[in-house]
Amino acid sequence: MLQVGDKAPDFTLKDKEGNDVSLSDFLGKKVVVYFYPKDNTPGCTRQGCAFAQNYNAFKEKNTEVIGISKDSVASHIKFAEKYGLPFILLSDPELVAIKAYDVWQEKKMCGKVGMGVVRTTFVVDETGKIERIMPKVKPDTNAEEILAQL
Repeated sequence: MLQVGDKAPDFTLKDKEGNDVSLSDFLGKKVVVYFYPKDNTPGCTRQGCAFAQNYNAFKEKNTEVIGISKDSVASHIKFAEKYGLPFILLSDPELVAIKAYDVWQEKKMCGKVGMGVVRTTFVVDETGKIERIMPKVKPDTNAEEILAQL
């Protein structure tokens, strides 16, 4: 299990334009990496829109925002266009980063138990180390909580 102070696991995934993006591309700036279950669902939409509304404030603090789910690149394009999401969305259908960050966990929904992405946010510092881990975040307040602490 990852801890504050650990080196954040690097990853290379496709963004909504199909380009490779690696966490190590952002050394020298802070990065908010948030994992969410699925594009176009109510909670994930609210969380994405909250990051979009605060995106300029993150940029002013030399901080990049990256959202990761197991959705396809095509799904991310539609999601970003529909809601005007200006930040990076990465597709992780093979669960590479999702498992590296230990957010693929057993979940209960409607009385059924299954595996899924647990909504979790990581703040990675300028040197690539984990500065903050926020498990089971609330989609409506996650962006503002992080901004208040940057």
